[in-house]
Order: sequence, then structure tokens, then C-alpha cells
Amino acid sequence: MNSEQSIGLLNKSVADELAAVHQYMYFHFHLDDLGFAPLANLFKRTAIMEMGHVEALAERILFLKGDVQMAVAEPVEAIIDPSKMLAKAIEMEQGSARDYNRAAQTCGANADAVSKQLFERLVGDEEGHQNEFERQLENIRRFGPSYLALQSFGAATAPEPSET
Repeated sequence: MNSEQSIGLLNKSVADELAAVHQYMYFHFHLDDLGFAPLANLFKRTAIMEMGHVEALAERILFLKGDVQMAVAEPVEAIIDPSKMLAKAIEMEQGSARDYNRAAQTCGANADAVSKQLFERLVGDEEGHQNEFERQLENIRRFGPSYLALQSFGAATAPEPSET
């Protein structure tokens, strides 16, 4: 096994996941400020899942006796239009899934089955995120810009679930 190559791929993925956390939290803050709570919460939940990905990647790097590089791959893009936010998120998730598929193949070819399995799991997660973002973007296209406002209004007037 070539652990150095795996560590490099894992660290690149840490950087990509950290960039996603930063971008999605930026989207969350702005959408929340606009009153679009359901979409804001989708970005917040996704950012938290991406933080879990960083943790899993870091644990694997440390197991391989590497050093976790906490550099962010790219700066946050200042996007405040919800449709453009979703388009950016879809692009990011597609890129991550593509990169993780390649990383899984490389790790498999280098006899690093555990890193391969980690990357394969991440592909599934990223595709799930992409699907959620595509669904929201399609709803905005189908129902118009008032979709988010109506969705938020419904969430604001819904009764709080009772605790048992």
C-alpha cells in the first residue's frame, strides 16, 4: 500500500470538505437573514454532515500516520440569490462525488481498501446532498420565487412538535 498517496488524497478531500462547510454556512446565514428558514436549515444540516466527513477523513489520515492539513480548498463565494446558491451547491457536490470516485479507484489500485471504502461512502453522501439541492432548485423553478417565502411562512406558523 502506498500510504503517502492515500494521505494526499485524503488531505485534498479534507480541504474540499472544509470549503463546503464554509460555503454552506455562508449560505445558511444569508438565507436565514432573508427569512428562508427551511432552505437555510438544509444548508446548515449539510454543513454539519460535511464536518463529519472532515472528521472521518482526518481519522483515516492519522491512522495512516499522516498529518491532517486543515487548509480550505477555495474561498467562499459571495452568492445571495437562493437559486444561484443551490446551483453552486450542486456543482460542488458533483465535483466532490467525481473526485471521491477517482480517489476510491486509486486507493483500491494501491491496496488501501479502507480508504477506498471511505471514499465510496462519501460518494453516496455527496450524491444525496446533490439530490436534495436539485429538488429545491426544481421547486423554485416550478413554483416561482415565492416558493421559498411560502415554505418559510408555513414553517413559521406550524405548531411546535410536543416533546414526549
